[in-house]
Amino acid sequence: MAVITHESTVSAFTWQDWTLITFVCCLTCTFAFTPPTLLALIFGYFIGWHAVLPVFLMNMVAIFLVNSITKRIDGDKFRGYLSDNKNVNNILENIRKEELKFIFFTKLSPILPFALTNFVFALSGAKLKNILIGGFFGMIPRTLLAVWTGSQAKEIRKLLENPNEGNIQKILIIVLIIVSVGGVMYYLLPKKTEV
Repeated sequence: MAVITHESTVSAFTWQDWTLITFVCCLTCTFAFTPPTLLALIFGYFIGWHAVLPVFLMNMVAIFLVNSITKRIDGDKFRGYLSDNKNVNNILENIRKEELKFIFFTKLSPILPFALTNFVFALSGAKLKNILIGGFFGMIPRTLLAVWTGSQAKEIRKLLENPNEGNIQKILIIVLIIVSVGGVMYYLLPKKTEV
């Protein structure tokens, strides 16, 4: 990875350099070239807690771009196609009833692919406002954890080869995954209606 071989050069970057890198990373996240959690680790390593704002900005812009591009290309054709299948339509209805909460729990997971979930939300017809709000709040814990882990690392090579080395990080990641899966399943499964 280029960051490892050019660590001293990257360490000398100015805030203008980091601003430009943030905008470039918005595009790489949009098109699934770079996972935001990896970028949060790298940004956290090089600029510490100052990385929080650029990483959140990067995530929100990428969510917006994925949604805009998908809606422009698809025009809700795929959602219409999915709605023809009764089982899929029932799942989509369950998601729509609690859209914001479902998006929150999906974005909470550090293992679900960022660009793919944004793409699926756009295809499913989720409201952009809910995707942005749910995405923002859902990504707070995992982003802060990644920035913190990056800021605590002593060597970039060690960080990138084993980003979850500490026990606290491992426990927090497991907790995020469990809460995320539990929340997604709760809002995805059909609810029993009282008679």
